[in-house]
Amino acid sequence: MPQPSAPRKTLGRPPRISLEEVVETASRIVTEEGVNRLTMRRLATEIGSTPMALYHHVRDKEQLLVLLLDDYATRTLRRPELPAHPRERIVAAAAAIHEALAACPWITEVLTADDLMSTSALWFVEQIIDGLVECGLTPAQAVRGYRAIWYYTAGEIMVRAAAARRRADDDRATYRERVFTDLDPGELPRLAQVADRWASLTVEDTYLDGLRALVDGLLTTR
Repeated sequence: MPQPSAPRKTLGRPPRISLEEVVETASRIVTEEGVNRLTMRRLATEIGSTPMALYHHVRDKEQLLVLLLDDYATRTLRRPELPAHPRERIVAAAAAIHEALAACPWITEVLTADDLMSTSALWFVEQIIDGLVECGLTPAQAVRGYRAIWYYTAGEIMVRAAAARRRADDDRATYRERVFTDLDPGELPRLAQVADRWASLTVEDTYLDGLRALVDGLLTTR
């Protein structure tokens, strides 16, 4: 006699998820694995829901990244007491941006695409541009000056982060180190002179020195 078939299991609705849970899980993914690993499907799997459920909270990945930027800025960007002198105000505001972003390089990666931003961070941009104008630059020159400061800041963070990842993955001597041990002093005398100190010199934190030199250079265009 045939046995009765087992009743079908109904899947039912996926569990309810909150925007806070979406942002928290997305932040963990990009922090641990990088921005490219963040997709709506991957995020839904991590949460234990469906991509469709995510769209009740975020329109697409771009909006999700903006939420992540705002969340990080709100939690970490603290408005410092800025000096009265406009030149020092520029330096202090840029240094505050650098300090916040250096702790989370994937944020810099998102921002360098140049079409996303956190509105919470615009106060820092305002302080830099205002300082440049007070130092004698026109508004247009101040915008170009801010861009130069941003490129220097973002580039410094991304180069150091990439180098740190490479060193973490492989502790062997780098290709550059192998080349620098055998430089020809006749052809490259200055490089040969500092070759044995190149690694130690280039890992020094000279961001503030470079920033001050850059600001001084920008202000010579007054």
